[in-house]
Amino acid sequence: MTTTHHSPFDHRMTVYGADDEFVAAAVPFLHEGLGAPGEAPPVAVAAPEKLALLRDAMDGDAKGVVLVPDTEWYSGSAANAVAQSAGYLASHAAPGGRIHLLMEPVWNGRAGRSARETTEWIRYEALANLLFAPMATTALCAYDTRVAGEVIVAAARRAHPGTGSYEDPARLTAELDSLPLPLPPVDAETLAPPTGEAVRSRASARGLSPADAELFTDAVLAAAAALGPVTRTLMWGEAPACVCELRTARRVDDPLAGFVPPAGAELEPDQGLWFTRQVCAYVDVRDDVAGATVRLQYG
Repeated sequence: MTTTHHSPFDHRMTVYGADDEFVAAAVPFLHEGLGAPGEAPPVAVAAPEKLALLRDAMDGDAKGVVLVPDTEWYSGSAANAVAQSAGYLASHAAPGGRIHLLMEPVWNGRAGRSARETTEWIRYEALANLLFAPMATTALCAYDTRVAGEVIVAAARRAHPGTGSYEDPARLTAELDSLPLPLPPVDAETLAPPTGEAVRSRASARGLSPADAELFTDAVLAAAAALGPVTRTLMWGEAPACVCELRTARRVDDPLAGFVPPAGAELEPDQGLWFTRQVCAYVDVRDDVAGATVRLQYG
């Protein structure tokens, strides 16, 4: 089933359970992009075997479609996928972001390996409705029930307009963040304040290579600068999953914090969370009446 939503950003969803159903949904969508006046060539992001199916089904028309293996587009976290999409639109889309994108996350790999990872990708789908709202981009997100499963598909419907289950993105992300974070382990170390030297030395002691320790340190300091005064810093874990938790007296509130691509090459001080989200596998934010807890996991 394919659903559509008519707005500057047309965020569609298709669900299938067989290869021929995937082709039946994808080919007309890509032809729609090929026939759209003034648009850039449509893009299909999917597993290599799915791209082969599209190449065969479209015959000569496939030459007009940009075929991208999913592991090249979805190479890291959900925040990395936001950056990839924003960068591609800026570089390749026609004015106003006019382009057709067929996109299938790697649900049988990183995106589907845990409930926590799945939550991050549903967040990505929900926030896309806000992040790309001004763009005249048409996106079709493909969900294979053979690997995504019914629970993931049901959650994804809530992030796609026109499905009958669509939720306001801010409300959906608030629900995703309503579960409390697990308590820090009893052996978590307290750092006061979160200086570069302190974070770097503890990250190295916990097994990160010098390069990784430096990158994680930069991510922690960028988050601390964006969040305002940090009242408590904890570190725990072993490489690659080193964790740093920052406690601040200021709430984060904005569900898009750290997801909005910077306008230029240089980050403003309040955009540090963008860099942090690009570096860290997870950035968990929990607001409460007294401020916010922000937990960063490197790997």
